[in-house]
Amino acid sequence: MEKNVEKIWSNCLKIIKDIVEWQHYKTWFEPIKAISLKNNVLVIQVPSQFFFEYLEEHYVNLLAKTLKRELGKEARLEYRIMVDSGNSKNKPLTMDVTGTGYKTYSNNEMDFPLVINNPVKNPFVIPGIKKMQIDPQLNINYTFDAYIEGDCNRVARRAGKTVAEKPGANSFNPLVVYGGVGLGKTHLVQAIGNEVKKAYPNKIVLYVSSEKFINQFMDHSRNNAINDFIHFYQLIDVLIVDDVQFFSKAERSQDAFFAIFNHLHQSGKQLILTSDKSPKDLEGVQERLLSRFRWGLSADLQIPDYETRIEILERKMKADGLDMPKEVVKYIAYNINSNVRELEGALISLLAQSSLNRREIDLDLAKKVLRNFIKSSSKEITIDTIQKMVCDYFNVSYDKLLQKTRKREIVQARQITMYLAKSFTKNSLKTIGEHFGGRDHTTVIHSCQTVKDLMDTDSVFRENVLELHQKVQLAAM
Repeated sequence: MEKNVEKIWSNCLKIIKDIVEWQHYKTWFEPIKAISLKNNVLVIQVPSQFFFEYLEEHYVNLLAKTLKRELGKEARLEYRIMVDSGNSKNKPLTMDVTGTGYKTYSNNEMDFPLVINNPVKNPFVIPGIKKMQIDPQLNINYTFDAYIEGDCNRVARRAGKTVAEKPGANSFNPLVVYGGVGLGKTHLVQAIGNEVKKAYPNKIVLYVSSEKFINQFMDHSRNNAINDFIHFYQLIDVLIVDDVQFFSKAERSQDAFFAIFNHLHQSGKQLILTSDKSPKDLEGVQERLLSRFRWGLSADLQIPDYETRIEILERKMKADGLDMPKEVVKYIAYNINSNVRELEGALISLLAQSSLNRREIDLDLAKKVLRNFIKSSSKEITIDTIQKMVCDYFNVSYDKLLQKTRKREIVQARQITMYLAKSFTKNSLKTIGEHFGGRDHTTVIHSCQTVKDLMDTDSVFRENVLELHQKVQLAAM
């Protein structure tokens, strides 16, 4: 009989293996053991209650069709579920299930009725609070009102509002927000979470960084409690996962997240993800996950423009009850243009120095305080970089820039390049001249003076120089 059981189940597995993905097969079918076969009822043993529930939810039709193919129309399937007895001296408990009703447990020594009432381990439970009252891990200060809308984030912010109004019942599922460091990804996705909690108090919302998710998975793996881990996350209504790019080095965590993602999405729950890159550019993340990331909407966050930076500073000042001269606000917004985090950091630094030195904030103090800040956030610009930018701007080849020619457009392009090199680099006049075919320092001095004179008399020339000056300055930030 046992050989017959093994043969029947082996035939079933061959069919299933050709239908489901390899990773799914290894996760959900390899651990199953065929126990007995009697009167066309095949009993299989599965590792846990969650395992049984997952099979019933996702693969019951496949199992039924496969079994009927091997045993005929009267074939039935029953489960034997392994349950921790809680006593190392006893053998593991088992529970026989037909798929619709529960029977009795046994540890092969005595039979007795038991009730399943083991709470799912909650990594985010609030101490002293009953299960499933989960701390959403949200910063209450991250709201939509505090998130300034501009061209840099308009699509992402409005998509976030839509998700917050109808979590899980919109076409932006998942919503993937991506962009560089300090552009407001975490603020935006937590604002969604806070808005959902406000509008739907009974929904379970959870924010978690990918690093924390991975660490939790590793802890549960060491304790042989991966199923509990997955089961917990599958109870969430709105799951927010920050920095999914860190999944790239965690293959097994990706497998767990894949199971969680599928369950939540199929159940109409909302998924919100952030990343430093677009899903199509993420490396080391399984393609099956990336394809699901692309199911909804991917919205990027850009560096805020000058006007948006002004508004961010003014909103921050208003919230903190501060007042600063308009020229100081403009100075900060113009010079700190890398990201929102550094913009706010520069403001805090200026306010701190003003308070410590008991000095009113003015432009001179701003320049003094932010000098090192701006310098530290700037990139080093080389003569070669400036030469390339000028050549691209005037559509002049690099070789012609170095040639001894009297063509006006070439001469002016070279003079502007020398002028910008003197303004943006620490190179000596001699070094600058050497980068232009070995010209001496007097040529550089003459070129710089010529540029200054022409800017006073030629409006078109002046606009060209100012535009190039701004391009180089932006490149330096």
